[in-house]
Amino acid sequence: MTNNLDTLIEKYLNDIIEIRRDIHQYPEIGMEEVRTSALVKAQLEKLGLEVQDKIGKMGVVGLLRGKKPGKTILLRADMDCLPMDELTDLPFKSKVPGMMHACGHDVHTAILLGAAKVLSELKDEIKGNIKFVFQPAEEANPTGGARYMIEDGVLENPKVDAAVALHVWNLPLGKVGIRTSTMMAQSDRIFITVKGKSSHASQPHNGVDAIVTAGHIITALQTVISRNVDPMESAVVTIGTIHGGSRYNVTCDKVVLEGTVRTFNPEISAIMPTRIKAIAENVAMALGAECDVEYVEGYSATVNDEELATKFIGYFKDAIGEQNVVIPSQPASGGEDFSEFTKLVPSVFYWLGMESEMNKGKTTVHNPNLVVDEGCIPVGIKTLVSGAIDFLNE
Repeated sequence: MTNNLDTLIEKYLNDIIEIRRDIHQYPEIGMEEVRTSALVKAQLEKLGLEVQDKIGKMGVVGLLRGKKPGKTILLRADMDCLPMDELTDLPFKSKVPGMMHACGHDVHTAILLGAAKVLSELKDEIKGNIKFVFQPAEEANPTGGARYMIEDGVLENPKVDAAVALHVWNLPLGKVGIRTSTMMAQSDRIFITVKGKSSHASQPHNGVDAIVTAGHIITALQTVISRNVDPMESAVVTIGTIHGGSRYNVTCDKVVLEGTVRTFNPEISAIMPTRIKAIAENVAMALGAECDVEYVEGYSATVNDEELATKFIGYFKDAIGEQNVVIPSQPASGGEDFSEFTKLVPSVFYWLGMESEMNKGKTTVHNPNLVVDEGCIPVGIKTLVSGAIDFLNE
């Protein structure tokens, strides 16, 4: 089947690249993927699939029924972009100010459409069903689009037996990365409001400086990692934004901090809210300020099913060669909404290498200079297609 698969992928590759570039030029933020969803729906309908839209508000699902009854596998791609200006010089760079596909979701969507095209031609060889799931709002932590699609029944009718998703990654082009355990971290959010008292900057003793207090809180929060987490474990506490102050000569009376917490071990995840709240509130109190802390649990850790991942490692080795299947020693500290699927059905999440000489130094996701080598697209299609067929026909 491998030679036939390569031929089919090559048949559709130019069209898929054109679709990817079109989506890249017109990025849409989470739950506003109107144009992208319409494009996806139209492409799936051309294939004669059973298509539903507005699943989970903006999601699209295409169902392919094989020639014989059997299991059902779900293949998922995310569609949303990030709110940032693109700084690349690509000829198909974003035409929407303040919006960019800086996480590669345009590539994911194109790859899954390519897989749908190829698998539609192979449906007589398929035993069972394949659901092509195009999800909105993956970037909307803590309320991403996966849970809405699940609430709308995407795992039912027919009932899903396994789920698979990929993500472009800074691995060498042609390779994939897959683990039999945790792939991505739990991703929580923290919101801290420090309340002080304004005064003239020349008379700080008449006020309570919220900026100084916030600075001490930011520094003290790092002790959560250095003094509360086993050195053999891993966790991250990062403050990403700080807003406060109205004028250079006025002591600030309010500072708002936002940040993220990344963990892999549920026991460590459990202590984070209490420790962060205690540190922030008590540092503020010691300096005469007040502090409100909101800790929001976001995406759970993305954990591959061990048995299923082991099977897919074998499928991938058969499809692209053993030398191209990498088993990373550690998970990544990024968060991923696909975790909602992994909690409910046996699932596999894997990384798709996109790094080459063409884009060296420009493969960091969530960066306005991200450039994806489109040579990863046929590899993504081939691994999804071969994995789905092998799983269903075993």
